[in-house]
Parts: sequence; C-alpha cells; structure tokens
Amino acid sequence: MHKGRVVFGAIDEVVFGRHATEAIVEQLDRLGARRAFLMVSGTLNRETSEIDNIRQAMGTRCAGTFDRMPAHTPRAAVIAAANQAREAEADLIVTVGGGSITDGAKAVQLCLANDVSTIEGIDGIRVRGGEEPPLEPPAVRQVSVPTTIAGGEFSHIAGVTDERTHIKQMLRHVLTVPRATILDPWLSVHTPEWLFLSTGIRAVDHCVEGLCAREAHPYSDAQAIKGLAMLTQGLRRVKADGNDIEARLNCQIGTWLSMAPLSGGVPMGASHGIGYVLGGGFGVPHGYTSCVMLPAVMRWNKPANAERQALVAEAMGHAGEDAGDVLDDFIRSLGMPRSLQDVRVGAEHFDAIAEQAMRTPWVPRNPRRIEGPAQVREILTLAA
Repeated sequence: MHKGRVVFGAIDEVVFGRHATEAIVEQLDRLGARRAFLMVSGTLNRETSEIDNIRQAMGTRCAGTFDRMPAHTPRAAVIAAANQAREAEADLIVTVGGGSITDGAKAVQLCLANDVSTIEGIDGIRVRGGEEPPLEPPAVRQVSVPTTIAGGEFSHIAGVTDERTHIKQMLRHVLTVPRATILDPWLSVHTPEWLFLSTGIRAVDHCVEGLCAREAHPYSDAQAIKGLAMLTQGLRRVKADGNDIEARLNCQIGTWLSMAPLSGGVPMGASHGIGYVLGGGFGVPHGYTSCVMLPAVMRWNKPANAERQALVAEAMGHAGEDAGDVLDDFIRSLGMPRSLQDVRVGAEHFDAIAEQAMRTPWVPRNPRRIEGPAQVREILTLAA
C-alpha cells in the first residue's frame, strides 16, 4: 500500500508561454514590490538587450543589478549579492538566468533574513546531517525567470559551494522557493546549446530517479512520466532546430513536471549525490554530471528496480528496452558527454569522490542500497 506526504510549497503561480518583460511587471504589481533587486546572467546583461529591456519595463522599481554569479554558486558570490541587495533595501529578488543564479537568490534570501554578511556566516544557515538549523523565514522573496532547465526554480533547496573545501552544501527553507516562476521560451534562445540540452538531462534525471525510487507513488509518477516524455521529445526537437519555440516551451514544462517527485517527498538517488561531488569538487557543469552518471547508476541499480526502470524506457518511447541503454543512446544523440573521462575526471579521484558522495543527502537514499564507498566506486567505474 502506498504511503507518503506531498507538500505543496510556497510557490504562488507558474506563468508559461509569456515574455518575461511583461510577466515580471505583472508580478511586481501583484506583489506590491517597490524595490526589486535583479540577479541575472552576466552574458545576458552584457551581450544582449534582454536585461536592459527588463530594467526599463521595471522603471524606478529596479533597485539594482547583480550579474557576477559563477557556476555552482560559490559562497563568496552569494555574500556579495546579499550585501548588495541589503544595501539596496530590496523588497523582492528577481532572477533571470540559470540554476546557479536561481540557487544564489535562494541563499541570498536566507542571508538577508538571518543577518549573514560573511562567507563564514553561511555555516550557521546550511543543512547539517540532513537537518536545517533554526532559521528566520525569508521576508524578501523571489521571482524567477529560468534560462536553463535544471528545475531549481521549482524547489526550495539551494546548492552552495564552499570554496575552502570544494564541497557543495545544501541550504533550504520552505519559503525560499520562488513565489512565481516565469517560463519564457524566447529568452532561452540565448542560452548556449550545450547548456540548454545538458540541463535538460538534469531534468530528465529528476524524472528518472523519481520514478525509480523506492518511495515513488502515483502522484509523482504521473507527472514524472509526462515530464520525461515531453523532455525526450522536446530536447530532440531543440537539437534539430534551436529556434523551435514550441519545443523549448515543452522542455520548460517538462522540467516543471520533473520536480513533482521532490515536492512529493520522493528522494533522488546516486546520480544526484555523485553529481554534487563532481560539480562542487571538480567543476563539472551541473547538467553534465547527469549526462555522465545517470546511465551508469541505472545499470548498477537494475537488480533492485527493473520494473520501475521499465517505466522509464516506456515513457521515452522504447517500451521493453533496457532503460540504461535508452538513456545512454539518447544522451549521445544530443552530443553530450558520456563518461567521466569526457569531463576530465580520472580514476585516481574515485576514492575521494566515493567518500564524499556517501556524505551527500541522496546516495544513502539510492533505491539499491549503497552501504559504503566501495559500491559508489563500482558506479564510478561503470561511468569511467
């Protein structure tokens, strides 16, 4: 018999198929914001007119712009953004960019609410041992316009990298999820192809690990299956024609659906856990970690969840085939990296990666039990 808990988070609405410039102004009106602080892609700000168009539409309600968030959301950049937002007396944060910017704004919310103004101060607000510390709730909330499709704009979890240890750490609070997410497919045309497609595989990873988890249930299954089908078809179309706006929107909606398992209390598995280590410790781009690890994790897990894996292959249009092979072929067809060697991670690092992965939130929740680093190393060897 199924049992579980679905938490409907503090996101008010999702706006899709609309231009961000119009939709952001509507959100400012709805929320009564008077001093909105922009956290945006540096490339979009410096090399296109998109951010300037948004600033002009916001008018005097734009209180400042931060455009220096590197990949994997390092602590130093979070603190720089938080201090700038504090000085601007921001009453709302608006993000336009990829997952690192979205996560950065979630962390900024907690820094503002809990008077964190130094890199070391983040130690007091991060998750430890799976538990978040007592926190003041964010008063300055967030509206997000994603330009990639990893899905963080639908989650209250942020990954922030401690540059001292090169480990990505988790911050979370139920109110850090954006109050609104705006899906603008036209804006995503500026995103480099490799980045859009690889973060799409990150969304695929959410669907797949959600479907294959021991804790999976019908609510999350229904959305993950539909999301996986939309992503599979949409990513193929975007690869064939980068100006296919309908396909881009389908990918964005598929990503939205891909987050249902997490919101439904379904944990991710070893692909996500090992990916945390590869990103924070080795600088592997967020989406590439899933491109490299997901098929290997599926193959290692198959003895424990073959029936669930069959749902993955069917949703991807390959009923009856091996899900690990289907994913491998699909990722290759998009031109994405398929091995740790492809992302310059050698076997000499496997022991350290395995040790760190055991301390992530997700490796201990993998559907095939992982008892220790030696089993993580088996997965890494499959991905080598």
